[in-house]
Amino acid sequence: MGLSKEEILNIFKKTEALLNGHFLLTSGRHSSVYFQCAKVLQYPEHNEAICSIIVEHFKNYDFDTVIAPAIGGIVVGQEVARQLNKKFIFAEREEKNLTLRRGFSIAKGEKFLVCEDVVTTGGSVFEVIDIVKNAGGIVAGVGYIVDRSNGKVNFGVEQKSAVSLDAISFAADECELCKQGLQVVKPGSRKIS
Repeated sequence: MGLSKEEILNIFKKTEALLNGHFLLTSGRHSSVYFQCAKVLQYPEHNEAICSIIVEHFKNYDFDTVIAPAIGGIVVGQEVARQLNKKFIFAEREEKNLTLRRGFSIAKGEKFLVCEDVVTTGGSVFEVIDIVKNAGGIVAGVGYIVDRSNGKVNFGVEQKSAVSLDAISFAADECELCKQGLQVVKPGSRKIS
């Protein structure tokens, strides 16, 4: 039996990974809630338990390799691959685009499970899907820890999140928190201008 939504959110609170304030998300949107998954995933027992929800969902799917976008998706992808005994690779930013480096490659017809930590608009996941497809690979599914869109983002393949909720976010020019004069903070890994 996997963790419940409440148990997962309690782990985020206990590890001080569920932040409240005024945040600039990787998507460019603003929000009063931020999920700093790295603070949860630093604990192997939490990483294993939360990723096992993704593993359980995809364990009978046909795929060869797990792929993730750097940085946030690496820990998730590696743990999912470990539990499923699959190969793991990752894409990383070069300039502003995700790309395969470090000798990683995709064989024509190779099947992939894409993994990520947090999805708001799905931008990084869509980039990884394009990398796989453009190289002749096949995307079998997408697994991620936090779905901030509460199921609104559709990747066009089977997808599973460990926890799904509607974490309100605003376009930067429509942000209610900016209108209140609250200072915005960018806690994630990607620099945004």
